[in-house]
Amino acid sequence: MPVLENYEPKKVFHYFEEICAIPHGSGNTKQISDYLVKFAKDHDFDYVQDDMNNVVIYKPATPGYEKASVLILQGHMDMVCEKRPEVEHDFTKDGLKLRVDGDFLSAEGTTLGGDDGIAVAYGLAILDSTDLPHPALEVLFTVDEEIGLLGADGFDCSVLKGRRMINLDSENEGSLWVSCAGGVSGNSYLPVQRVDASGEKLSVKICGLTGGHSGAEIDKNRASANILMGQFLYELGAVCGYALAELEGGQKDNAIPRECQASILVLPEEVSAVTSLAEKMQKDFREEYTGSDENITIQVTKEGEADASVLHPTSQEKVIFYLMNLPFGVKKMSGTIEGLVETSCNPGILKLYGDELFVQTSIRSAVGTAKEALSHKIQYLTEFLGGEYDTEGDYPAWEYRKDSPLRDKMVEVYRDLYGKELKVVAIHAGLECGLFYERMEGLDCTSLGPDILDIHTSEERLDMGSVKRVWEYLIEVLKNLKD
Repeated sequence: MPVLENYEPKKVFHYFEEICAIPHGSGNTKQISDYLVKFAKDHDFDYVQDDMNNVVIYKPATPGYEKASVLILQGHMDMVCEKRPEVEHDFTKDGLKLRVDGDFLSAEGTTLGGDDGIAVAYGLAILDSTDLPHPALEVLFTVDEEIGLLGADGFDCSVLKGRRMINLDSENEGSLWVSCAGGVSGNSYLPVQRVDASGEKLSVKICGLTGGHSGAEIDKNRASANILMGQFLYELGAVCGYALAELEGGQKDNAIPRECQASILVLPEEVSAVTSLAEKMQKDFREEYTGSDENITIQVTKEGEADASVLHPTSQEKVIFYLMNLPFGVKKMSGTIEGLVETSCNPGILKLYGDELFVQTSIRSAVGTAKEALSHKIQYLTEFLGGEYDTEGDYPAWEYRKDSPLRDKMVEVYRDLYGKELKVVAIHAGLECGLFYERMEGLDCTSLGPDILDIHTSEERLDMGSVKRVWEYLIEVLKNLKD
């Protein structure tokens, strides 16, 4: 039995539930892309599906709106795949297990993919409608937004006639987003050498962190497990001798790492020194991150006597130096927009392989030169230690447009509908709007969406009442776009 069949708006939640039954993590979008194509065929809509699995579905204007300018509705079909450590879930094969708790919809032990499955659901519900007035629509669903806006970057915009766009990838009801930061993923490859060693093997795990979106939550003083592990390993060197064998933390560069785990070898008589330091630093971290991460936990587990391939002392020193000097968090606040993060970075993926340390960092800034400078800082650190550095997924900032008839109309509709002002805001998180704005001359673009909490984490929750209100606002906007 469907979980959401009795919730309004029915078509929106119907399609959202269908989407959640289809695996659609970043890089695994063929199945959901084909689902969208089947929808278009079943409804006799023209469509385009490109080689990347991006899909555009075209719907003619309703009577009376034939002369109105074409409107693009846009969102992405991929989701961030995160789960609790104890949960068994294969995101490549399994659908999500939905759960309603009061006013909120979540998935059991995993991310929900409200970012940006709700955009797909809104788009399909509008396409499926027979009684909603609207101009001609081009509904664009892109892929792999969460790993660098790859679908939008590779999309051929010539198949779009519209020059006004509503992006449906924001997570704050009552706000209209009108600009965003640009970003890039920086990849560090630090070569390491190993030697064989014996000793008491200990597993050190830093967990219990809140995590979150590296754009939306980067200003909330949330801790990074990768950064805390670097601090722990540095402090451990002053307490006892140890050798580092394994190190891994984080799964996505755009998610603040919630866990990081290391394996070390120590002398048997130094085990107590490690556990004592873990207890002390756990207490210190919890005090430091009061209000955001009071549940930080450092677990030390004995694994017995072992022989292992560990880092050569020189390589270990370089790894610790790198982690201690790697930037994280807010680097600069905007000097013109109060409360807006201008520049930040998040080392989201950390992995020690046999012969190298790999770290991927999400770098964001509303200022192109600042984004470049921060990337160069990490590059210099990496190369200074004998490593190599490259970047991927570079996307531009979405610049604020002074003259925006679409924005003005949406503000007017909101005021008439609710009797209060719509918040018009710039954000730090990245959106595909920047790429489209750069490539489509004259594009007038805005972004909206319902309240989604703790996105990119297993605690992600979608406010179902907000989904209904944003739907009602969206269809009122469409009704008013008759020009």
